[in-house]
Amino acid sequence: MTKQAVFTMKLEAELHEAFMAEAAAVHRPASQVARELMRDFIERQRQVREHDDFLRSKVEAARASRRAGHGRSNEEVEADAVLRRKHLLQQADESSE
Repeated sequence: MTKQAVFTMKLEAELHEAFMAEAAAVHRPASQVARELMRDFIERQRQVREHDDFLRSKVEAARASRRAGHGRSNEEVEADAVLRRKHLLQQADESSE
């Protein structure tokens, strides 16, 4: 990739010195480390955006399903869970005898 842009940034002297020292400690040019940090940031942001889009589509699908009359109320789910727990407890009691 050809380098055709210059990026200038203002930062605290302490941050600059610490960054330069850490880059030197790993024997790498500070510009290379900065490029990697930028690429990592871009990738993380892309993943966050994709995840947000995925969640948004799941929520919209669930809302559409609910509007279409599909799904169950919380009360129905809770009632089923009570019955399921009761059944499982009975099975556990029977198997321990």
